[in-house]
Amino acid sequence: MTHTRHWSTASTRLMMVLGFFFALVSAAPSAAQSLERLSPPVREFVSVSADHVLIRGVRLIDGTGVPARDGMSIEIRDGRIASVGTVAEVGTPEGAEIIEAADHTVIPGLVMLHEHLFYPSGQARYNTNEISFPPLYLAGGVTTMRTGGSVDTYTDLRVAQHVEEGRIPGPHMDVTGPYLEGPNGFVRAMPQLSSPEEARAHVNFWMDQGATSFKAYNLIDRETLGAAIDAAHARGAKVTGHLCSITYREAADLGIDNLEHGFFAATDWVANKPPDQCPTGANQTYLDLDLESPAFKDLVQHLIANDVALTSTLTVVERRGADRPVPPQGAQDAMLPQLHEQVMARLVRGGSDGQALLDKYMAMEKAFYDAGGMLVVGTDPTGGGDVVPGYANQRALQILVEMGLTVEQAIEVATRNGAQYLDQSSEIGTIEVGKRADLVLMRGDPSSNLDAFRAMTVVFKDGVGYDSARLFQSVTGWVGVR
Repeated sequence: MTHTRHWSTASTRLMMVLGFFFALVSAAPSAAQSLERLSPPVREFVSVSADHVLIRGVRLIDGTGVPARDGMSIEIRDGRIASVGTVAEVGTPEGAEIIEAADHTVIPGLVMLHEHLFYPSGQARYNTNEISFPPLYLAGGVTTMRTGGSVDTYTDLRVAQHVEEGRIPGPHMDVTGPYLEGPNGFVRAMPQLSSPEEARAHVNFWMDQGATSFKAYNLIDRETLGAAIDAAHARGAKVTGHLCSITYREAADLGIDNLEHGFFAATDWVANKPPDQCPTGANQTYLDLDLESPAFKDLVQHLIANDVALTSTLTVVERRGADRPVPPQGAQDAMLPQLHEQVMARLVRGGSDGQALLDKYMAMEKAFYDAGGMLVVGTDPTGGGDVVPGYANQRALQILVEMGLTVEQAIEVATRNGAQYLDQSSEIGTIEVGKRADLVLMRGDPSSNLDAFRAMTVVFKDGVGYDSARLFQSVTGWVGVR
């Protein structure tokens, strides 16, 4: 299905070009955030401020998927990676501040693609946490993120702006516009798009405001989504989706770039599914699906052939399984106390179907990855409230390993793959000379103990080192309210 917008005047075409230019400018991070560009409140979280730093003797997992290397050194100069090599190869550059890191591991800054600035506050209401979420993400190692959907886009855009200006601590942000949703969506804050004309106007308006990507939702129809995708692509933006009314195969044929939540939003195997309608009873189709069958394998190959990435968000469905860990104490302490009680009360573990579904979701994502699909990752801090930014990003790495990836592969999914999807792989995603110094230093070795992902000490963003623990502690009791 092809949709074409015909522009009637030269002035309209000019506005289109200017809008595209400004969207590109807003999508790209500004110059490296040296200490001088940071406000005094942000500097309070900085633990490494020198513009010339040597991390010496560290275990390096560089984001490319190759095995970890011990006894490595990384030199940072003016916000960039100046050299990477063994301790002997790099030596001791004159004037560098030295961080002895023999008992640490370093990985690239995380690039997470299903994050939000909103959090559930009950009765289909979602409260924007513009104060607490940005520092939480940065504390958890996230140096670049995409908001995988927005219900308060003006606020999200201003948060991204304030991060770039050094007013608040947080990751670089790719901001999605308001959801591409059809009529009668379950969240009242979402738009209702019911025609191609409305979809094109929606995309162009929000790109003019600075949005750099879009996300489709449950009830949109194919014609409307196709128009939105074409409009976004015409201006250099990508579209992802948490779908239901549209199957994954149909979305791939429309040109969608990314699909959210692995396969658990897929309705491709629901018998007699009405076109453009969200069916019920999809869970059983997952449980009954044979992953060696053509029904599954053909869809996987269709997605890969159409360059559709898949976002793993197992943190938001983990609660369905039996004997899953509760949120770490830090995450619980971060919640507004009244919401904390509600969240913990809802965390009912167990249920054979829930565990079977979680196992199937993991197996499906692993099969997609093994077939050569582009797997990326995010956390989706919505759901029941147990997914708290920062803490959940660390947990997402652990779950990828549980799914069957090596530690090196899990880190690649969470760094290089995300950077490639955002078309920023020349700048971020791996630890290589010339790239931005976005790095995460953690105590221990995640290859032998996954708890090391919970022991991040310094998060370097643009070469400035932030104290992870101090960032986490700064928002105790805030999540859910601000």
